[in-house]
Amino acid sequence: MNPISYTVPTPTRDELLRGRRSPYRFLLIPGAVVAAIAHIPVIGPHLREATYMGVLFIVLTVALLALATAALIRDSGAVYLATILTCALAIIGYAATRTVAFPQLADDVGNWLEPLGVVCVLSEALTLVAGIAALRRPLSRPPQPQLRQPPAP
Repeated sequence: MNPISYTVPTPTRDELLRGRRSPYRFLLIPGAVVAAIAHIPVIGPHLREATYMGVLFIVLTVALLALATAALIRDSGAVYLATILTCALAIIGYAATRTVAFPQLADDVGNWLEPLGVVCVLSEALTLVAGIAALRRPLSRPPQPQLRQPPAP
């Protein structure tokens, strides 16, 4: 018996950088902006209480705004991949801080329904799903030059 094998096609550099013009970017962009804005109010308190988390919130906010801008300018596969990775890590980080006591953040354990946290997770989840949907959509081929047919005699 032959084992069933399946290989995932590896996108080329051109496919990763070419604009996709996906309609899903119109979900991804506001989702990323809402997630970024929702992190701003908690940056200050976290810089005072757990500096490392405040710095991570700054990095996340800047990354989400940069990715939203990039998706607006040129929604390439690379932008969607980076957005998926960023939002997935943010959601995992939220779940981790609610499950395990991080240094100087033990009071977050079990606090799953913190209003800004819920807004962040929902908007990050929307952004993540929009990015996945955009990547799953077939990449349109660039128009091919048409050869002129000689006139019929």
